Amino acid sequence: MKKELVGRAVLVGLLLTAHVAGAHDADILYTQVRRVAADSPEVRQVFTLTSATLGLLVPADADGDGAVSQADLDARHAALAVGLWDALPLSAGGQPCARTAQAAVLRQTFVELTATYTCPPGALRQRYGVLAVLPEGYRVILGSSVEGEAPGALFADALQPTLSIPGQGEAGEGARVSGFAGWVGLGIRHIFEGIDHLAFLLAVLLVGGGLKRVLLLVTSFTVAHSLTLGATALGWVVLDGDRTRWVEAAIALSIIYVAAENLVLRQHRHRALITFLFGLVHGFGFASVLAGYGLGDSVVTGLLGFNLGVEVGQAVVVAVLLPPLRMLQRRPALHRGAVRLLSVGILMAGGFWLFERALG
Repeated sequence: MKKELVGRAVLVGLLLTAHVAGAHDADILYTQVRRVAADSPEVRQVFTLTSATLGLLVPADADGDGAVSQADLDARHAALAVGLWDALPLSAGGQPCARTAQAAVLRQTFVELTATYTCPPGALRQRYGVLAVLPEGYRVILGSSVEGEAPGALFADALQPTLSIPGQGEAGEGARVSGFAGWVGLGIRHIFEGIDHLAFLLAVLLVGGGLKRVLLLVTSFTVAHSLTLGATALGWVVLDGDRTRWVEAAIALSIIYVAAENLVLRQHRHRALITFLFGLVHGFGFASVLAGYGLGDSVVTGLLGFNLGVEVGQAVVVAVLLPPLRMLQRRPALHRGAVRLLSVGILMAGGFWLFERALG
């Protein structure tokens, strides 16, 4: 109860400050997102903002008298669902959550919007699409869902509209990253946990050939994804929620294509170029993960460390896979059978991911 009162006090202070400033181009939105229990599928969210800011998103003044009342909010229930909540997609473990209820309450100095979701297991992530509609300078302050942590530790803006939500009993993903070594570790972990990237690497290596050719393929992939990862992390390319979804679908398509090539073509003279082109797409995928951790002032450290970690993890994967693949190549018949079997499996997995992500 004490923690909630402190959070409320901070919230009111933030909103009052924004209200006194009277600047719609530099306003603050405040939200809290948390599971009812650590293993519960039910997630509750509170989203608070001034009535003036709400008016920029939804025609909240239903009766047109120049002021937002509780009756106006009740009358705009459907409009709030479309204009606000649909622009705040919540996911868990990479899968979308289903919104089951919503409500709006007019407080003395702000509007309090609440929603309830049913979510699959996994880490929570939310994209604050409302920031694309609001004037430049708006931020969403994410209040901590972790007991004992101060609220307002993370924020989203128009350049980085997606945040990973800390869960009960654990630090937020961004908070767990500390120093250069922490970013390196994050990159390594992402490679080992990214089954789609591992599937792509395996598909490439199945017909990689000798050591020099494998090094060429790995280098082309590394250079390509480093370019797009850096461009996105530095803000030169902006990935919103829809673009991120299509990037993930394109990664699945790259897996399908390489696996199909393994099954259809006998020679792979252009594999280095193909690997480079698809590496650009995978770099955007790495960047979407990195953006969820909130680089803040650690852009250079985070970018270099995360990229180095990705390369270290990739090198470990290649070092583990290459010796048995080289042994298979010495037995052509066995090698062809293994390539067919594994490529069919990778092709099917890629097809499943493409279907899932394209419809996501």
